[in-house]
Amino acid sequence: MTKRIGFILGSLRKKAFTRVVANQLAELFPEEFEIVFPEIGHLEMYNQDLDTEENTPESWKTFREEVKALDGVVFVTPEYNRSVPPVLKNALDIASRPYGANAWNDKPGAIVSVSPGAVSGFGANHHLRQILTFLNIHAMAQPEAYIGSVMNLINEDGTMKEETVGFLQLIVDSYVAWFNRLSN
Repeated sequence: MTKRIGFILGSLRKKAFTRVVANQLAELFPEEFEIVFPEIGHLEMYNQDLDTEENTPESWKTFREEVKALDGVVFVTPEYNRSVPPVLKNALDIASRPYGANAWNDKPGAIVSVSPGAVSGFGANHHLRQILTFLNIHAMAQPEAYIGSVMNLINEDGTMKEETVGFLQLIVDSYVAWFNRLSN
């Protein structure tokens, strides 16, 4: 049976480092996993006044259904001002509402933070972990996945350097084991 894993990217840039890392991670998953990339850049900012039967934006309804259809989720995010990017927080809020209808509930998750800096997105990684705990996403604790100085880990053709691919494979293998443990 195919398991559907959503990769949620915290950066909207077409050439984002997070996208390069996420694409490499996606390639490393076993065949029985289908990797999808739900888009979050088009989602209107969450406003509870709009979250009524008559006013809920179609983009929110569609995104909530996409998240419900996922068996697991991997967040690949940069760090903005020592926290998660607003577009990512908005997506988390939208799919967790309305109260009692949390589409993220009980999904196995993983966090990969990506940064051109040496701190490797540590702040974003841990802020996101706090949010996921509240949303009842079971975030894998080990190995922690901080990808620092990312521009030095990418080849000129946009692929990841071989030694980095080995680390990313460790992350994927650990997540697959985590996912299987929680899904049984």
